[in-house]
Amino acid sequence: MDLALTPFIALAGGGLVCAVTAILVAFTRPAAPGNAVLAAILSAGFAGFTAITIATEGVFPVILNHTSNLWGVQVWWDLLFSLGIAYVLILPRARAQGMNLPLWTVLILATASIALLAMCARLFWLERAEAKA
Repeated sequence: MDLALTPFIALAGGGLVCAVTAILVAFTRPAAPGNAVLAAILSAGFAGFTAITIATEGVFPVILNHTSNLWGVQVWWDLLFSLGIAYVLILPRARAQGMNLPLWTVLILATASIALLAMCARLFWLERAEAKA
């Protein structure tokens, strides 16, 4: 197997570095409030990257990626579990802020992390506004 540095390896590695950094920062600052601007930027950036991916490669490869072998299915299930866990954990806070949960649920089911990040941005903004009031 050739492990030459390709743009795809660089993108995957960059994502790993960013995710590990975010997890460690959250772990070391447990009382820090969520950052609405950062969540919105991540949502917009990931939406843009997804749009480029769809325009370049279409939608069908995502089905092939997750149905071609056991690893593909494993990654698909991992994504679904992570999305479900995140949604269940954020739901009580969103409900407390009076967010439109049916709308957010449909958006998350349609776009996964893109809408989940946007929902976090909205939730963090509402919580910060409430704390200032």
